[in-house]
Amino acid sequence: ILDDGTLFAFKDPWGIKPLCYGFSDGKYAFSSESTGLAINGIEWQRELRPGELLVVKDGMMSQVQAFPSKEQAFCAFEYAYFSRPDSRFNGKYVYEVRRDLGAALARIYKDKVDRCDVVVCLPESANDAAYGFHEASGLRWEMALRRHRYVSQRAFITDGVDRQSVIYRKLNILAPKIVGKRIAVVDDSIVRGDTMRGNIKRLRDAGAREVHLFISYPKIIGPCFYGIDMSTYSELIGARMNSEEMAEELGADSVNYMPIDEYIKETGMRRDQLCIGCISNKYPTPTADNIASDIREELAKGGEEKGRAYE
Repeated sequence: ILDDGTLFAFKDPWGIKPLCYGFSDGKYAFSSESTGLAINGIEWQRELRPGELLVVKDGMMSQVQAFPSKEQAFCAFEYAYFSRPDSRFNGKYVYEVRRDLGAALARIYKDKVDRCDVVVCLPESANDAAYGFHEASGLRWEMALRRHRYVSQRAFITDGVDRQSVIYRKLNILAPKIVGKRIAVVDDSIVRGDTMRGNIKRLRDAGAREVHLFISYPKIIGPCFYGIDMSTYSELIGARMNSEEMAEELGADSVNYMPIDEYIKETGMRRDQLCIGCISNKYPTPTADNIASDIREELAKGGEEKGRAYE
């Protein structure tokens, strides 16, 4: 915003991050998610196009295609984790996608589901996936893990020194609901593994007989170059281990990930419309793709990372 009140809103040429605008009562408003408009009583108009610049001055809006539009590469992680469940992208509410992802997990891993007695989830971003899992599997869904709403830190973006403290303060486990049971734990993602390792230990201590993980986002195997604090290969447990190794490391009986193709299908978008760099090691921007390739080559030779991938 300039001193004279002129407002600029710009979306990157690949459309990696969401940005929409609304208009009500002669006023324009911009938000990364449709919910930001709805809760303020502003009528959603549309999503900005990749590379588009909107300028609002003296109550009038003009549109400029500031950069040539590249192939769209919307961040796939928005559906599983970052966005609010009541936001809409591509004509679908995020909660609907998450619910469908949970149902798909229950269908894909039916053999593991049949070994479980009850479904629980790590609140709150996994709630909708757990509901879909419960519907498709027929297993009872227990809200046996309760989040402390006033602990706002996210464990995977907190320094290691504080991470364990955050994990224990964020969650309360209702032990009588899981004692002696084989539980299906639904979560949205595993990044470093610290949060999950701590939570599984607490579930075991509370009396869970078996712990099977069902993860609605595919295995994260690469860093993010576009604003999420997942900046090195070495910190990502999925980049270093397969599912069986992860289960042993985390203390779970099994780790069951959503396959990439199934995840894409449930979003309602095409593969070529999504950024799936962190789960495929194929990035939409040439610079990021080249840097990631160079780092993997260096690691394969026994080298070490020298800080964040993008520095």
